[in-house]
Amino acid sequence: MSSLAVQTHVPAAKVKPKKAIQGEKLRGYDKVARIPIKVIPTVEAKKKPDWIRVKLSSPAEVARIKAKLREQKLYTVCEEAACPNLAQCFSDGTATFMIMGDICTRRCPFCDVGHGRPNELDKDEPRHTAETILGLELKYAVITSVDRDDLKDGGANHFVEVLNESRALSPNCLIEILVPDFRGRMDIALDLLTETAPDVFNHNIETVPRLYKAFRPGSDYQHSLDLLKLYKERRPDIATKCGFMVGLGETEEEIYALLDDLKAHNVDMITVGQYLQPSKNHAPVDRYVHPDEFQRYMDYGKKIGFFNIWAGPMVRSSYFADRQYYGEDCPAPIRSKKALEAEGKLGC
Repeated sequence: MSSLAVQTHVPAAKVKPKKAIQGEKLRGYDKVARIPIKVIPTVEAKKKPDWIRVKLSSPAEVARIKAKLREQKLYTVCEEAACPNLAQCFSDGTATFMIMGDICTRRCPFCDVGHGRPNELDKDEPRHTAETILGLELKYAVITSVDRDDLKDGGANHFVEVLNESRALSPNCLIEILVPDFRGRMDIALDLLTETAPDVFNHNIETVPRLYKAFRPGSDYQHSLDLLKLYKERRPDIATKCGFMVGLGETEEEIYALLDDLKAHNVDMITVGQYLQPSKNHAPVDRYVHPDEFQRYMDYGKKIGFFNIWAGPMVRSSYFADRQYYGEDCPAPIRSKKALEAEGKLGC
């Protein structure tokens, strides 16, 4: 059973959530107050185990990339979604660009991106994105976006413009797009992105079907599966990819069933990572999944025939995406010597 209780919750002061105003981001309680299954604010968070840790990275390189992004008025999902791998990826010279603004039309309680009524699209954003990819000398770029249910094509044409501008300036750079579900706009989105295709078509399914109402209000599990399958049918030459989280209240058996579904819908690459709660007003962590369980998911994924599956505590959808694309194995989680000794996994 998920940690999200199927009940309503109102703060003690009974404060009404703010209404969405165009251009203003709603976060925390204001963002999730109106979702079907309410989030009960966390009083005391679970203690993180030793395997929830990241490598120390270069502050200078992080600052350089942030400065370059601000020059072009660009956003990264690394920053907006409070990704724990930000410093490591920025220091490695990689970033996941988030286009179409920093305000999402959905209210997913696991996500730290702000909700609200987005501004109009920035017509210069495709060019600015392309110039930044060139300036950073990227060989592999990941482009994602907020959900834009306010747009007739869900933002698909904006992805096309970013692809065209980026390839014009950096023809040797591989581009992965991490797209929303294009709810109600799938056909037009598929038409546009079939004609102007990325090198990798990625869409996150996020969690198992039983937890969809709680964690993906406004989305549909089968719709996401269909999006991936239909794209692969149209462009069998393009790699498809999908990511999801664990630690939300799912069972291990449900994860194997989800992997079976993704394989049946012709997905090539998989990412599986630990859910981390962005704030006390977001969905709580149900459990911290042990690295051994992540290894079982990778073993199963390889057994059923995925091209590559990465599963680990700090794995995210675009985590070292270039390495996964080229078939490299998932980096092992960083563990303390003391913890490994306690589990009998260190020799004498």
